[in-house]
Amino acid sequence: MAFVGVNYLAVLVAAVAAWVLGAVWYMALSTPWLAAQGKIKADMKPPASSAAAFGPFVLVFVAELIMAWMLAGILGHLGTLNVKDGVIAGAACWFGFVLTTTATNYAFQHRKIMLTVIDTGYWLLVLVVMGAIIGAFGLR
Repeated sequence: MAFVGVNYLAVLVAAVAAWVLGAVWYMALSTPWLAAQGKIKADMKPPASSAAAFGPFVLVFVAELIMAWMLAGILGHLGTLNVKDGVIAGAACWFGFVLTTTATNYAFQHRKIMLTVIDTGYWLLVLVVMGAIIGAFGLR
């Protein structure tokens, strides 16, 4: 699928920024995140193979790349591309899609509210930063 005017460099930069933010976010919140899951650090044993250890990180990056591409496509279709509109569109996508689906899934899984707050807070940050980056780069 091709979106007219998408700046693919902006998409790549946005995905890399989101990936780095994830490392910072979850390292800073690792203790409350583990507690919200009812786990301790000892429960988080590293996988036996390096492929299994790095697989989730690759998956997250690919997902963030797709997310940035889709957000750029949405912004391109809206017809305006600047930092403000990127931030607003990112926040709106988070509110309409990410928060609603995550909260619904976590409610049925009987997850703690703090886990919902930590995980959806990360995705809000990601979408707002992606929107700002894509908006700042503008159309190609």
